Amino acid sequence: MKKTADIHRELLESHERIKPFIHHTPIYTSTQIDLLCDGKLFFKCENFQRAGAYKMRGALNAMMLLEDDKKSKGVVTHSSGNFAQALALAAKSLEIKAYIVMPENAPIVKKQAVKTYGGIIIESGPDISDREKTAEKIQQKTGATFIHPSNDYNVILGQATTSIELLEQVPNLDYIVGPVGGGGLIAGACLAAGHLGYNCKVIGVEPENVDDAYRSLLSGKIEYNTSTNTIADGLKTHLGDLNFPIIKKNIERIITVTEAEIIEAMKLIWERMKLVVEPSSAVALAGVLQQKDLFQNRKIGILISGGNVDLKNLPF
Repeated sequence: MKKTADIHRELLESHERIKPFIHHTPIYTSTQIDLLCDGKLFFKCENFQRAGAYKMRGALNAMMLLEDDKKSKGVVTHSSGNFAQALALAAKSLEIKAYIVMPENAPIVKKQAVKTYGGIIIESGPDISDREKTAEKIQQKTGATFIHPSNDYNVILGQATTSIELLEQVPNLDYIVGPVGGGGLIAGACLAAGHLGYNCKVIGVEPENVDDAYRSLLSGKIEYNTSTNTIADGLKTHLGDLNFPIIKKNIERIITVTEAEIIEAMKLIWERMKLVVEPSSAVALAGVLQQKDLFQNRKIGILISGGNVDLKNLPF
């Protein structure tokens, strides 16, 4: 078990390490949405981050901590889109070769972005097990270091810098609310809020159709999904053995939202705030809108995780 002082140091060191390579993303607000929620919302806009999502942070932090001999052999990951783009761009920034395993049904816009960033795409079947097996084969063939999109401690520390900045930009938050997919972003938020955020609590939100994290908290062990039928394509993955203990110990609760609620929240952000966000980002606002009584008269930080959306397939 790491000491509080060690985690505090690791968080701040991670932030300083990646600062030269990331955007310090802005906070947006909306009086109209505040009125709908009966609270004060502060949107941390990682849709403006390099590669269009917060995942650039974790990818950079993990790669920058690799030894030189490992950097020379490259890195490999599997991802449906956002971490794929992040790792490819981070690798390009650090002049490291990146092998990206993407499911064959990943959004075309995300595949195109990975290619633009210089990532070497290897397609796999749609299931998580397909991705993992393909990534393992590449790792054995090339000697590349595998970097997990969410279940890697250095990735989690990198993702935590999203919430570190939010806490610096908006002091005295009552809650940080963010989406839950693989668990890296919300675990990072738990670390940041727990060690730098004083009385700030963390709440996760995920689709009802892929509610593995919600069920994991109830059972006390990592649960899985038999279906991945959700518009929030970035949240189809499950928690890992490194991030789940962090989440289980520190998170306040997890809210589940319907597909209709996700679409309505996404539409609201587009219409009222003029922000391009993907469905996976909209789940956080959907949770706040659903649970208005919980958030009434509170200061709430909303993690807008990304804006990589296929404009040809908007749900509204």
